[in-house]
Amino acid sequence: MAKTRDSMNTPAKRQDQTVRSTEADVSAFLDKVKSAPRPAPGTSGRLIFALDATMSRQPTWDTACQLQGEMFQEAASIGGLKIKLVYFRGFGECRASRWFETGQELAGVMSRITCQGGHTQIRKVLSAAISAAEKEKIAAVVYVGDCMEENVDALCDKAGQLGLLGVPMFLFQEGRDQVAESAFREIARLTNGAYCPFDAGAARQLSELLKAVAVFASGGHKALTAFEKKGGQGARLLLEQLKPSS
Repeated sequence: MAKTRDSMNTPAKRQDQTVRSTEADVSAFLDKVKSAPRPAPGTSGRLIFALDATMSRQPTWDTACQLQGEMFQEAASIGGLKIKLVYFRGFGECRASRWFETGQELAGVMSRITCQGGHTQIRKVLSAAISAAEKEKIAAVVYVGDCMEENVDALCDKAGQLGLLGVPMFLFQEGRDQVAESAFREIARLTNGAYCPFDAGAARQLSELLKAVAVFASGGHKALTAFEKKGGQGARLLLEQLKPSS
């Protein structure tokens, strides 16, 4: 009996296609990080860690609480990392923290935050990043979210301002909401940053990418080369693509 189109499209085949798609997304993301502006040498990197804390983000928030400690640990061996937490939730609530210099401090604050239902407030995140960048050098902005419910032109206007300040924005999207993906890709382009999707539950993948950005924020591409030598196999495979082209 001849195989039908559906019978040929087995779960194993679909899974393999998904893996290849994810690898391509990660490669594209890291290629963009490679071309981002380098932090000034000899300084402690400043990274804004922005999160969507609406109700749908609870699983990712819990994951972020665990992963931010790893970001600090990797950056500490290079020259340090200061992180400002920015998050939004509920009805019009968007908060920006002070600069944290240890993972324990940031973890303590994040552990007391609960996710609440509401619409996205990415424009406020961009405004907070612009305000911080106007006062001091910001190496990068990381944003983790799953959707976008705002005027995309207004977001792009803010992203353009952030780009003029020389601050790349690295956007991580859980899932494949097309509206959010389109907006996130454009924000990444305007800030000379990068976009990368990740799957729910892919904590290891997100961890490797976040650590790579943290190391970049602390010491640039030279630090990434050193990090590659001591990192796990997964980190080495990712960081290989972050090396400057010769």
